[in-house]
Formats: sequence, C-alpha cells, structure tokens
Amino acid sequence: MIEGLNTVKKTLTISALGIAAALALAGCAGNTGSTPTSAMPGMGSGGMGMSSSPAPATADHNAADTMFIQGMIPHHTQAVEMSDMMLKKQGMDARITALATKIKAAQAPEIEQMTMWLKTWNEPTQMAGGHGMGDGMMGDDDLKVLDAAQGTEAAKLFLTQMIAHHEGAVMMAKTESSQGKNLEAIQLSKGIVTAQEAEIQEMKDLLAGR
Repeated sequence: MIEGLNTVKKTLTISALGIAAALALAGCAGNTGSTPTSAMPGMGSGGMGMSSSPAPATADHNAADTMFIQGMIPHHTQAVEMSDMMLKKQGMDARITALATKIKAAQAPEIEQMTMWLKTWNEPTQMAGGHGMGDGMMGDDDLKVLDAAQGTEAAKLFLTQMIAHHEGAVMMAKTESSQGKNLEAIQLSKGIVTAQEAEIQEMKDLLAGR
C-alpha cells in the first residue's frame, strides 16, 4: 500500500516537472522573434543599426538654404517696393502695370513663406552683415530716381532696373538649386529661375519696343 502511494507521488512529481518544463519551453518559443527589430536600441526597420525616425525640421537645411532665404527676402521686398512705385504712377503703359502687378502678386506671398521657414529652422530672418549689392539690388539713390520718374522715362527705368534685379535673383536661385539641402527651398529656387527668366525676356522685349 505504501509502495503504491510512493509510486503515485513519484508519477505526479515527474508529471509536474514535465508540465513546468513544457510551459518554460513554450514561453521561450513564444518570445523568440516577438520583439521587432525596430524596437531594439539602435536598430531601425532596415536592421542596419540606424534609427528610422525622421530628422527634426531644424536639421533639414544647410548653410546654403539659410543664406539663400535670408538674401531672397530683402530681394523680393525691394521688387515689391519697385512694383508699388509703378502702380502708383498715373498714365502708365498697361503692359508695365500688368508686369508690376504680376511681380508683386508672385513675390509678396513668397516673402511670408520664406520668413516662416527661417523661424521653423530657428535661423535669424536677417543675414549677418546686411544684404550685399552684387545680386541686382538697387541702392537708395536708384529707388529715389525711379520714384520720381514719370511716363516713358519711368517705364524704361523700371524695366532696366528690374532686369538687373531679376538677373541677380536668378543667380542666387541657381546657387541654391545646386548647393541647398531643403527640398522646399530648392523647389522655390527652381520656380524663381523659371518665372524670372521668362519675365526678363518679357521686359527686354518691352524695352526694345520703346
């Protein structure tokens, strides 16, 4: 009788051990491969040890982007100012008025967009040391002469100044296209080249007809 009970106890003990072992093995098997690679420290979805998280917005630009935007904001601002001067003049050629309206309508919204980019990048909105004059920008005396001019003289002066102004902008934009990093800034630079090269040709045609 005692031997029978001992046999039962041994059987139960072995069974319990077997079940515990089976459960342990099942737990290990269930954990195998259950942790995704991307959840492991230093491992991205590609499993190459690099993080797959996107770079912060402040890192998504380089010095060329910053210089381009800081330079283009005052450049656009002056073009809008020159266009406003022409729109205030009486008896101006309708083609000149239309051109000034188009320039203002295109560049004023871009000033707001570029200013917002610099704030997003945590960059100053003004270029250190001021804006250079080697990019088609007019001096104060040039603007005073344009503001005072009237009629055909004003039209010719506006076209001559704005051609030089646009040519400077195109040079700046082409530099950004080749050296910039931020995709939106590069896209803007390419749009400036396309639009302003077409306007340069339009202004040269208008100037030749006078």
